This record gives sequence, C-alpha cells and structure tokens, in this order.
Amino acid sequence: MKQLLVIKKENVGLEKQVNNYKKTALFYTILKNTFFVLVCFLFSNSYAQISDFENGKSYILADVEVTGKVNFNPQTIVTFTGLEKGQNIIVPGEEISGAIKKLWKLGYFNDINVYVSKISNDSIYLELNINELPKLSDVKFPGYKKGKLETIIKETDLKKGKIVNENLVTTTKNFLENKYKKEGYYNTKVAINTVPDSTNTNVDMVVRVDKGTKVKIKEINFEGNELISDKKLRKALKNTKQINRFRIFKKSKFIEADFEEDKKRLIDKYKERGFRDARIISDSLSYNKENNTLSLNIKLEEGKKYYFGDVRFLGNSVYNNQQLSQILGINKGDVYNGVLLQKRIADNSAPDSEDLTNLYQNSGYLFSSINTVEVSTENDTIDFEIRISEGPLAYFNKITVVGNDRTNDHVIFRELKTKPGQKYNKDALVRSVRELGQLGFFDPEAIEPKFKNVDAAAGTVDIEYNLAEKGSSQIELQGGYGGGGFIGTLGLSFNNFSARNIFNKKAYKPLPMGDGQQMALRLQGSTNFQTYSLNFSEPWLGGKKPVSFSTSISHSKQFQFNFNTREVDKSQNFTITTLSLGLAKRLTVPDDFFVLSQSVAYQYYDLNNYSVGLFPFSNGSSRNLSYTVDLTRNSKGNNPIFPTYGSQFSITAKVTPPYSLFNGVDYRALRDSEEYKVKAPANYNDPNGADIAEGTLLDSNGFATTNLDDAALDNQKYGQKVYNWLEYYKLKFKADNYTTIYEKLVVKTLGEFGFMGAYNSDRGLVPFERFYLGGDGLANFQLDGRETIQLRGYPNNSLSSNDGGTIYNKFSLELRYPITLKPTASIYALSFLEAGAAFNDFKTYNPFKLQRSAGFGLRVFMPAFGLLGIDFAHGFDPIPGGTQKSGWQTHFIIGQQF
Repeated sequence: MKQLLVIKKENVGLEKQVNNYKKTALFYTILKNTFFVLVCFLFSNSYAQISDFENGKSYILADVEVTGKVNFNPQTIVTFTGLEKGQNIIVPGEEISGAIKKLWKLGYFNDINVYVSKISNDSIYLELNINELPKLSDVKFPGYKKGKLETIIKETDLKKGKIVNENLVTTTKNFLENKYKKEGYYNTKVAINTVPDSTNTNVDMVVRVDKGTKVKIKEINFEGNELISDKKLRKALKNTKQINRFRIFKKSKFIEADFEEDKKRLIDKYKERGFRDARIISDSLSYNKENNTLSLNIKLEEGKKYYFGDVRFLGNSVYNNQQLSQILGINKGDVYNGVLLQKRIADNSAPDSEDLTNLYQNSGYLFSSINTVEVSTENDTIDFEIRISEGPLAYFNKITVVGNDRTNDHVIFRELKTKPGQKYNKDALVRSVRELGQLGFFDPEAIEPKFKNVDAAAGTVDIEYNLAEKGSSQIELQGGYGGGGFIGTLGLSFNNFSARNIFNKKAYKPLPMGDGQQMALRLQGSTNFQTYSLNFSEPWLGGKKPVSFSTSISHSKQFQFNFNTREVDKSQNFTITTLSLGLAKRLTVPDDFFVLSQSVAYQYYDLNNYSVGLFPFSNGSSRNLSYTVDLTRNSKGNNPIFPTYGSQFSITAKVTPPYSLFNGVDYRALRDSEEYKVKAPANYNDPNGADIAEGTLLDSNGFATTNLDDAALDNQKYGQKVYNWLEYYKLKFKADNYTTIYEKLVVKTLGEFGFMGAYNSDRGLVPFERFYLGGDGLANFQLDGRETIQLRGYPNNSLSSNDGGTIYNKFSLELRYPITLKPTASIYALSFLEAGAAFNDFKTYNPFKLQRSAGFGLRVFMPAFGLLGIDFAHGFDPIPGGTQKSGWQTHFIIGQQF
C-alpha cells in the first residue's frame, strides 16, 4: 500500500499546461476524538515517518516505478529525471523537485505525481505517476482540396505523432490567420478542435478556416501634405496600394510589414526634395463593413525645406578632397537630398555602384568606414562632415569553394577574379559571382561568397564561395509525323563534360563530367532524310588561358520523295557534309568582357539526280568555304536564364574567298558563251520529229537554232561553273540590354541588323545563307543554311520573299517578370512589342517600313529539357503581298536564346 503522497503535479486538459510544481503537505491527522485513538495507534509508525519527511530525511533510492498513461519506456523516463538507483536523496528535497522540473521541461506530460511506495530501513521506493500529453493522430482541414491540403499541412508542420498542447493550437491558429491576412483576407477566422481518436489515447485535430472575402484598400488618405500631392505620395508607397483595376503587378491588400517599409519610402520622398524633418505623426486603418474594404489614413508633418551647406572630408589620405567631391556629386547650395547623400556614400541597392564606399573597397580598403555627420544647421542650410576611417589595406588570403559536387575545382578557380595574395577588391567579388553564374553549372541565385577569418590586424580575409550544383545536361527526344513520314529526333547535350576521363570507367556517373567542356550529339531521321551532328567545345584550351576551341561535324542526306505515291527513291539524293573549327579568346582591352571569336567552316554539297531548287543543276557538286569573325561584349548578369542587368552586343562578319576576283572568269560573258548553251545530243529529234545533228544549238523549246542569242542556257553546265565554289559575304550587328526598372521587373531592349552581299554583281548572290524573318524563329531542318529571325505575330518566314531576304532589321522591347527562379525550373512571364522587315536589296530597303506586333508569353527553363515557352502575339500589319493584318498568332518556343 502507498504510504504517503509526497509530491503532485497536474494539469487538467490542454487549456492550461502548468510548468511549475508544488509540494503537497505531508498528510496526517491526529483526531482528538477518543473514537479514533485506536486507529491513531495502529498508524503511529507511519506518523513517525511523516514527521521525518516534514523535517527532511536522507534515504537510499532503491527503485522508481513508472505508472499512468505513458507510452515511453519506463527506464527512459527515469533517465529523464536524473534519478539513479543507490543515490542518496532527501525526502522532501531538491532531488525530487529537480526531477519533476526536468520532466516538465520536456513538454510531453500534463500530469506528474510522485508517491512513496515503500520504505525499508534507509531505503525508499518511489512511484512516478505520469500522464502524457496526447499526440496528433490525424489532422483535417474541411473544405480544402487534396493539392492545397498537402501544402497547408506542410506549412503548419502538423505531422502525425506531434505533441498536442495549448502552444501548438495557438501557434497554428496565429499562423493561419496571418497567412491569409497577407493574401488580403483581413477577416480570417480559424477554429481548432481536438477530439480523441479511436484508441482514446491520441487526438484528431479539426481545423476550420473561414477566410471570408478579400479585404482590399479602398482608399489611402493623407493629411498635412501641402507640398507633395496625394497622387505622388501614393506612388511612393511601393507595396501598399489602393484599388486600381488597371494595375497588374501590385495588389491592393494591406500587409503590415510591407506598410512599415513603405512608410520609410514615404519619408524618403520628402528627403529627396529637401524636407529633412518630415515625419509621420500617425497612421490608422478603418474597416468599411458596407463594402468589405479598408481605408488607410496617414497624417504627416512636412517641416521646412533645407539646402546643403559646406561638405568637408575628414580622415582621407588615399584620395584628395577633389576626387571625393567628384564622386559625391553634391555642391553647396543644392537642395538637401538625404536619399541621394546616402547612395553617394554607400548604395546598398547596387553592389557595383559608383559611390565612396566602393571607391575604397575596390582599392583594397576592406576595413574602411564612412560616416556622415551634420555639424551645424543655420536657418535652412546644413553643413556636413564626411568622416572617413580608411583602415589598413586588405589582401585575399585563402580562396575556397564548397558545394561543387560534380564540377572540378580547377573549372571554378580559373573563372574567379579573386586570387590569394591579391589586394582586396569588391568589384572582383561581384564579377566572380557573375562568371560562376554564366557557367550554367550552378544555381545563380544561390551563389554566395562568404567572408571568413577577417583579420584587420593582419590585413587578410578568406573567401569561401558557396555553390549549389544544378543539372547542366539536356536530352531531346521527340517524334512526329510530317514531311511525308514519321520524324524521330534524339539529342543529347552535355554541358559539363570531361573528355580526359572517357577511358576512366570510374568516372562514368553516368558519363564523365566536371571539366566544363560541352559535347552535343543529335540524330534525326525519317523515311526520306537523315541528319547526324556532333559538337564539342573546350572553353580553356590547354587549361591556362581563356582561349576556347570548338569543332563540329554534321552529315545530312535527303532522298527524293513522291508525295502522291508516298514512295522514296534512294537513287535520287542530296548530301551535305559540314566540318567547322573555331577559336575564341577573351580579351583584356578595352575590358575583359570582350571576346574575339574566329571559325572556319567547310560544306560539301553532292547532288545525285536530285532537283533541290537551290542549284540550277541536278547532278554535280558545290562547295562552301567560309571564315567567320565575331567581336562580342557580354556583361549580362548574373543569371544567364533571367539577366537583370548588363548588355550584350556583337558584330559578326562571315565571308568566303572572293573567287571571282582571281579566277579569271567573265561571268557576264559566260551566259552568252557557246560553251554553256544547250546542244543536241546524238540521235536527237526536235518536237516535230525532225532529226537534229549532234552538237547543234537548241532554243528553249528544243528546236535547232543558229543564233547564239536564241540558244538556251545549259543550266547543268553553267550552274556547275557558277556554283562550284559559293561566294558571298555577310555582316550582322546585334545588341540587347537588360535593366531592372522595379524590383524584379526587367525590361529587355533589342536591335539587330543583317546584310548579305556579293563580290561580283555579274555572278550574283547565291541562294544560300539568306535571312528569313517572321514567326517563332525556330531553325528546322533546311538545306540552304538560312538564318531564321524571330518576329512574333506573323507566320514563320512570312516576312521574307521565297528566296529569302538579303537585308533585314528588327527591334524589340520586352518586359519580363520572374515567377520562380529555382534550379529545378525557372519560370518567367513576359510581354513584348516587336517590329522588323526583310528586303531583297538595298534599293528597296526602308528602315521605317516595318511589320509591327505585340503580345505576351511564358518561358519555362528546366535543366533536363532546356527552354520551353509559348507566345500569343498580334500582328498589326499584313504580310508582304497581303491586304489583311496578320492578327493573332500562337508560337511555341523550344530551345531558343533567353
């Protein structure tokens, strides 16, 4: 039998979990009534023990028994208490009090009682009677669909087996109410009920969320503003907007955190205009029940207008006052602008801005600090001191990278602008982050240079680049029906390949990767054509200098296909074989954003009884040897998929040798030469059946003629002479620019121009390498080496003549907004305006005669599949030769530039 209740701790229900403990009075009663004398005598031994407990007596702990509603292992609970068998304890005393405190801190129990079960000599036996808090068996959100249910359970962290207590209920309720308030549901109500489950030991939680209707800001009212209008002040509130049905990117919901930031912007608006003392006296929200909206009222005090007085520099020795003043750009008498002053000291919104802090940081003064102090204010003029603590020069010490699980270290280090022993330079850090992002092997949003072991005394700093690898290889596997039969395509692109490990079996995971090389293999075929191509590039040839090497080889074979009988005649075919070699070097002048690329390409065309339309002959061969030189400057950053700043421009020239200048052929006289006229073969009869002697000139109708001018041109022979080696030159210019105009909203502007010419007007232009404008810009299988230029809102290639244009221009304005930029999938929405045109020659060229369009679209980039997208565009003008405007067109985008 239990002799005595020593300590008891309890909490009924979940509503009030008690975290303190109490001693229950050691209970005994001496009744003075004589009727109970005998009873008191019988229990006199127990009474003696109680007296001992009241005074505190030392015992040896013999055993601790765990009872009650508990699922834990009893020995585990005893371990939690810190009590051990054989331990000397005082009853009552700190040992038992401490044991109960430890159990309560675990947060697993709602009732703890300690009893004395038995006392034998100096040994004591205790009983721990414990009731566990219930655990979560199941959670339900009535009214939630499956997809949203999984998300909300994950967000609230209501996992099965979680301890259910008052704190969990409260935090869950607060989280849900705040979550929906941020989405504009200002009157969200959450009710949480817990009921025992089928086992009656744990509980099911039922969470009912009544979001109500969205509460928007109907109006934002200002009081006390006389110098700046309400409209301009509302515009200064970037994230707190009143209802405007024409606004797309910002909604009129009220979020407390955003409003606090907007209040700072509101004051900055005044500071930009000289009102240094402007302040918000009060702000309040009122709820309009009749239309479920909010009214936001802001009371202002504008203060008076100030001007800059004297600005003195103190502590500067590296740069003189004139140099610093030039960067500061503020003169005595200028209207006070606190925002501008701060940006000229340190512009935190742009890491590469031209300010005083970066001036020192880019010169090695990592430990420098610059503070602005108002030293005097007289009437409306404020004098400033800019106090500079230059500190010692700093140098990069250790440079390390982490997170590159697949990419080898040397691929990363060769791109870094920060080198051990080099003077510290902030711009080098920013540039290094950009270069790593441009590789395409890492998540550009996750690249972070961390400062380690910053030692001002030694003047050193370690930099650790934290990287997150992302998929860099792509696969293209597609099939479809077209061109008279089934077309299958298999494409593999490895953008972080390692050629040196091809024969290393251990490196195949599943392929040797990590050296930054690119290799692509593409196979495409159907019943009437086959195409094979292999491309390889090494960005650092030799591994020491940024000189890239690239090579490619491709082979295509086209068979004659009869669309009526749907038969393929493989005896009639057209073969194209292409080989190219290229070198590209990163320049240092004018700056190291410039790259000079050069390549040589050779194409061999072989026609075997095949009329392709490009050549005037069906049997024979032609060759195309070309040299391409390209000067590019690319400063886009940091994310190559979604650049937010920078630009890229390129000037490209592609030329063939001017054969007509040195081969001695008079192409004007060639057409009139008897050698290239049609002559009767042996045993020839004209259309009337008359015998014609072999070698007699024939006219275009097949009749004999003695007049050389009437004789028909032998296209087979003439074509072989003219097209034996193709001759042309092409010039192209392209420039695009990226600017962040508001938060994540980016504007891209683009302009491009192309021209193709001939060295010899008598020889004329070849029907190859021409410009085809209009449509999605996708380059499908073509035999003529054409360049397809995107201009949405019009059918593919519809803005050029059938033979293609020799000159074109195009202009584009695009707004982009990212939905997500995660490494698994980057998604952004866009809208655009475009205009362009293609012409056959300079005589018809008119840069102001353009086909225009506008539209919107979506882009999705997944590392395994590349870029996918869809655009809806409206063409405002008719295509050449048409009378009706193009109207709405849908374009699917696959694998184009970002």
